[in-house]
Parts: sequence; structure tokens; C-alpha cells
Amino acid sequence: MRLVTFEKNGTARLGLAEGLEVADLSGSDSTPASLLALLAAGDEGLAAARKAAISAPRYPLDELKLLPVLPRPGKIICLGLNYAAHAAEGGREKPDYPNFFMRCATSLLGHQIPIVRPRVSTQLDFEAELAAIIGREVPRHVAREEALTFVAGYACFNDVSVRDYQRRTPQWTIGKNFDATGPFGPAFVTADELPAGAAGLKIESRLNGEVMQSANTRDMIFPVDETIALLSECMTLEVGDVLVMGTPAGVGFARTPPLWMKEGDTIEVEIEGVGLLSNPIVNEI
Repeated sequence: MRLVTFEKNGTARLGLAEGLEVADLSGSDSTPASLLALLAAGDEGLAAARKAAISAPRYPLDELKLLPVLPRPGKIICLGLNYAAHAAEGGREKPDYPNFFMRCATSLLGHQIPIVRPRVSTQLDFEAELAAIIGREVPRHVAREEALTFVAGYACFNDVSVRDYQRRTPQWTIGKNFDATGPFGPAFVTADELPAGAAGLKIESRLNGEVMQSANTRDMIFPVDETIALLSECMTLEVGDVLVMGTPAGVGFARTPPLWMKEGDTIEVEIEGVGLLSNPIVNEI
């Protein structure tokens, strides 16, 4: 099941993507109006969405303005250096514990919406990543063996980095939270459509059609289940929280010379079975 959040008449709406069409679920009294509400409703919410889609109005997918699949997640928890080759290209050792950092919802944008290169920097870098979305509250100290039962589904993410700002402090937060630098989408794919933990999937980024990063999600140092178990040692994960699972080798800063995204470029993130997330680059006015 593939769900999208799209804008129509100035409001965010929930849709079920089927082929080249989207069934508008927001007009149904029996279906929650947002993906977050749908996830909170559990299996009953998903069943209601499938039923409502049968008679719902339909729109061509390519004519819709897609928003981030979850426009306002509660927590966006990201992992740095979660692929050994990416850690090595940055001169880092393979970590013994995840490098966690946070993103803010104000950094998010949807599929085909322009990424804004900030006027204060030219060091705009790409990072293809898998996002896991929590579907049930994760209690403290959950066992790794149970962890995947709390994942509702997955999406593509581009953890775009403003590298010079990222390096200004020991914490990476500032370089990861510029407005309009976090593409998230195009669709939320329910976990039952993918291998457990979304493992074994090809993950790739392409800049202007040229492959930059190409790896497999099985290469993650800390996979989804272990990440959830580790986070549960310190915090409660809630419905709609997002885990952004790190990027493979091949990013722009590690190239000789460094390769930065600029106005007129198009960056794509594609994950096997999950989708293709594409965004142009524009300069901040």
C-alpha cells in the first residue's frame, strides 16, 4: 500500500497511490484525514483507506503537488556514518554506537519541490537515505527481536547537508536544518510490501542523471531493528516519528574536487521497492 500527502485547494490531503493515479481519501468520513492520523488508527485505519479508495475521486499522480509524506513528524531522528564506506571516505572509523542527530519539520519538502541552496553557502551536498516511520508507540527497552513490529512503513529521504555549517560545531544540527533541504517522499510504503527492515534493497543517488551513490540497505552498520532497540534505551518513540537511516559512500564533499549541488541541477534518490524522489536545485533569493 502506497500513501501520499498532496496539496489541493491550499490544503493537505491524504491519497492512496495506485499506478499513475491517486485516490483522494480525505473526503471520506471513515478515513482519517492525514497519514499521521491513519497510522494512529492502526490496522483499522489502513483497512478503511483501502475501502474508501474504491469510490474516492481520482487524480493523475503527475498533476499533483506532493508534500512530505509526513509534513509535521513529531521527531526526525537521523543517523550519521551508518555505512562503513561512507565513514571511511570522511576519514572516520566505523562507529561503535550510532551518531544520532535531529532534523526539524521546517526543513522538509516534497517530491519535485525545489531544494533551496542557501545564500550563505555553496557547499550543498546530497545524501540518499531510507526513512522508517513508526506506526505504534515504542516503549522503553524494547527487544531488538520485537522492534520491527513498531514500523509502519518506509519512504525515501535526501538528507541534504550544508557542509560548511555542519562543520562549524561538533554537533551537526545546524548544517542539517536549513529550510527546504530535506526531501521526504514521494510515497509512504507500508512495511508489508518490503523485506523485513527494508533490508537488501538497492539505494542510489543520481545528480543530473549521473550515479553518485550506489549501495544496498543491507550494508547499514545499524539496521532498523537495532536502531529502534538502541533508541528505546533512552526515549519513547511515538506514532509518526521518523528514523532517517544514514547514507552510503559517494557524497559530494568526499570527491576530488568536491562536488556541490547548484541551481539548475536535479538530484534523485531511488530505493528499490520504495520509490524515486526527485528535486531540482534553486538559489535562495
